[in-house]
Amino acid sequence: MNDTLLMAFENVTNAITDKGAAYIGAGIAMFGALGVGAGQGYAAGKAAEAVARNPEAESKIRTMLIVGLGIAESAAIYALIISILLIFVAN
Repeated sequence: MNDTLLMAFENVTNAITDKGAAYIGAGIAMFGALGVGAGQGYAAGKAAEAVARNPEAESKIRTMLIVGLGIAESAAIYALIISILLIFVAN
């Protein structure tokens, strides 16, 4: 009787620990999105400065900004996908 109860308790604690670790990992993965947000804000600010200094090059600056922000955003999307996978695999 005691062995069965002990094994059931160990199974429950292992399941809780695994889920908790997966949720913590998902949260850590989303720090990638935090960095991307800061980087995109910095890039947009620098693009605004560049346009203010050279208004004739606005179209080239805008094109480079959009491409750069799209590449940076892909890192945030990968972080989101990893965190979602960690949450659903834990269940």
